[in-house]
Amino acid sequence: MKRTPLIPLVATLLLTTAPAQAQRIHAFLSSGATLSQVEGDELKGFRKWGYTGGIGAIVPLDRHEDWRISVEAAFSQRGSYNRTGEPYSLDLTLNYVDIPIMLHYRDPWGGMLLGLGLNYSRLTDQPRTRGLYPPAFFPDTNDLLFLRNDLAIVADIRFPIWRKLHLNIRWQYSLLAIKRNWHFYQRDGNMPLLDDDGVPILDSEGHTIMIPRWNEWVNDCYSNTLTFRLIWQF
Repeated sequence: MKRTPLIPLVATLLLTTAPAQAQRIHAFLSSGATLSQVEGDELKGFRKWGYTGGIGAIVPLDRHEDWRISVEAAFSQRGSYNRTGEPYSLDLTLNYVDIPIMLHYRDPWGGMLLGLGLNYSRLTDQPRTRGLYPPAFFPDTNDLLFLRNDLAIVADIRFPIWRKLHLNIRWQYSLLAIKRNWHFYQRDGNMPLLDDDGVPILDSEGHTIMIPRWNEWVNDCYSNTLTFRLIWQF
């Protein structure tokens, strides 16, 4: 028997079982930009810009509409970007379909909406990357497979701007790794070349042959994203 995806099922139940006192379901459109980084790629800083846009619905849960619940379907780009060359350069683009489910509280004084929830994301394709790797530090580029599913905690705030137009600022962080066991290598000086007995090998002039010494470690990676959107609510 075919299994029904859990999160879309929960979203459908939430929207169709809203309390009778709810005024109506409000649909909305969103469009904006993402600013992200990948925790664990050894690159620091939010430098990766991307696009996000989608549709959604928000349902009042009480007569005064102080509490609301929303569900969305959106496209978003996340990833990592660095062109400084320190410790290496990378341009990583991850395209996702997002389904966030959020609970909102309306600020009674300023009309802002404060939200908290979970976001399920599905990677649409494996990333296209461009990088420049110096000889002393580089990731394993033979293994760039990212996990298809991502689950993140989401917090946001919506500011009313004009009539039905709102400004939305959102932060989300992966609860599950988006990539596991990414290997990194860093050169750490030189070491003598040894034979099978552990004796240094000499060149023709009697000098010890030296080879690079490498440190290797493994990271799990997580997505950390800021989103800036305009929302038009119908």
